[in-house]
Amino acid sequence: MDVMERIKGQVDSNPVVIFMKGTPQIPQCGFSMRTAQALQSCGEDFAYVNVLADPEIFENLPRFADWPTFPQVYINGELVGGCDITLELYQKGELQQMVKDAAGKAQAS
Repeated sequence: MDVMERIKGQVDSNPVVIFMKGTPQIPQCGFSMRTAQALQSCGEDFAYVNVLADPEIFENLPRFADWPTFPQVYINGELVGGCDITLELYQKGELQQMVKDAAGKAQAS
């Protein structure tokens, strides 16, 4: 399977997914750590992809949504952004609602 199809598959099959360096339990950079913590604080399950464990995804993810940095958060198939945007949404209380709505929509399906 083409790497872009694999990325699209992750984005399409998970209501909330973070492409990050490391894992939520063992992040490998501060930006990924802070973004994963914000998602965890929302209280819903989310998927993650460790881009360091898959060099193809690491190299090609920036082209997928024309976003050059990691982490990348997708909710309901749409790119939300990276660390700064995710933390800003969290601080405003918007991320929590976005994640809750995505989780609720997935459970209803």
